[in-house]
Amino acid sequence: MPELPEVEVSRLGISPHLIGQQIKQVVVRHRQLRWLVPEEVHLAEGLIVKNVRRRAKYLFIDTAKGSIILHLGMSGKLRVVNIDTPVIKHDHVDIVLTNGVCLRFNDARRFGACLWQNANEPEMSMIAALGPEPLTDEFDGQRLYDLSRSKSVAVKNFIMDNKVVVGVGNIYANESLFIAGIDPRKAAKKVSKKSYMALGVIIKQVLTKAIEQGGTTLKDFTQADGRPGYFAQHLRVYGRKGEACEVCDNEIQSVTLGQRNTFFCDQCQK
Repeated sequence: MPELPEVEVSRLGISPHLIGQQIKQVVVRHRQLRWLVPEEVHLAEGLIVKNVRRRAKYLFIDTAKGSIILHLGMSGKLRVVNIDTPVIKHDHVDIVLTNGVCLRFNDARRFGACLWQNANEPEMSMIAALGPEPLTDEFDGQRLYDLSRSKSVAVKNFIMDNKVVVGVGNIYANESLFIAGIDPRKAAKKVSKKSYMALGVIIKQVLTKAIEQGGTTLKDFTQADGRPGYFAQHLRVYGRKGEACEVCDNEIQSVTLGQRNTFFCDQCQK
């Protein structure tokens, strides 16, 4: 599943092609995605794209009347193509612009979404319930410490809770906890304030670095193979079960927490 850095790179990749352009047509080939694509998405036709923004893993294509909301789900891809580019299997939605370009949404597993939010209306409940963005001042180690005091859940599951903070997915939770020296299995309430203060900073650094690394793949949005997806980056523990820890040479361990593979070094992370 694309995580926050991958979705942010998607936003950066498609924005120059959409902002300031007029939407000619919204073509919906398959309405049944995670949720049924509403007829209201056609309200965007004839309108100028004012902005492309991200909230958690949702992308908002803003117009004067409202926003088309896209979510990539498990397998969604966005491509910027000419309107005469042949449609391939799982191309479910096109946002066609008057300049002959379209944003094409492909989703093999159909767990993504294409929704509509009217301007000046309350946010949809699933968006309103989200916690703060990790790269803003609303998120820091103090927030993690304050919210963790009554939590017996494993600290890795705690920082992946979208009500605590959005966008700390499995890869980046593993990496952040390793750098912070925190055992991912440890109960959230037993992690010290000092450790949480450090972890808040580290999460910001890890996500920022991932976004910067993904920026080198922006050209891929206009190529036939679509968005960059998981871009190349150096991972210290994720996916490295049985390999040597880069710090102490101990063997990287793996357990399942919250139905997710969890990787850690039991020497470096206490």
